[in-house]
Amino acid sequence: MKIPAEMPRLKGYRFPREIVVYAVWAYHRFALSTADVEDLLAERGVIVSRETVRKWVNRFGRHFADCIKRDRPAAADKWHLDEVVVPINGVKMWLWRAVDGSGDVLDILVQPRRNAKAARRFLKQLITRFGQPRIIITDKLRSYIKPIRQLAPDADHRAHKGINNRIEGSHRPTRKREKLMGRFKSLRQAQRFLSAHDQINTIFKPRRYRLSAISYRHARADAFGLWEDFADEIAA
Repeated sequence: MKIPAEMPRLKGYRFPREIVVYAVWAYHRFALSTADVEDLLAERGVIVSRETVRKWVNRFGRHFADCIKRDRPAAADKWHLDEVVVPINGVKMWLWRAVDGSGDVLDILVQPRRNAKAARRFLKQLITRFGQPRIIITDKLRSYIKPIRQLAPDADHRAHKGINNRIEGSHRPTRKREKLMGRFKSLRQAQRFLSAHDQINTIFKPRRYRLSAISYRHARADAFGLWEDFADEIAA
């Protein structure tokens, strides 16, 4: 494949912006490995190594996640909080995740502890960005009680595992990617990857089962439009 002249290259990169952006999109949008993306590009005549794809994902995935966070509408005032174990190099770590009432991921934080101090750190991070919620739904972990009373005293805290199914479902993509990647190699890698992956999935997976075919196509077109706008912001 001869790369057209009208596709300018990014400064410091051998390939045009469109190819780099496509590789990052394909990796995060689908359950693909870097080798899968390498083959996908090779079929189109673009020869890159899986290591190059990995570097693109690490470098530009964060850019798209930051743009999505910056331009996202205000979060709903009903939050679901949960934590799930993530083994890293044989050590048990905890992935803390929050979603709003619409099911959109607000933020994630990978921490080595599952106690009140860890809950406070995560909740403080959320409130700093989104303000205080009206309702907070958690499981029955008692570590949430004191931090919520201190940081969000006016919030209605509902601790019941049965009404926290919305966030339980949001852990599934993480488990799928964790299995594909052969588990995360470090806390930093897990935090970096999941921060980008959750935000990108927020705009490209608009809960299709709730939408008509026409509405879904409009939502998909809007997502592609946003992606192109964010790609244009990459420094050339």
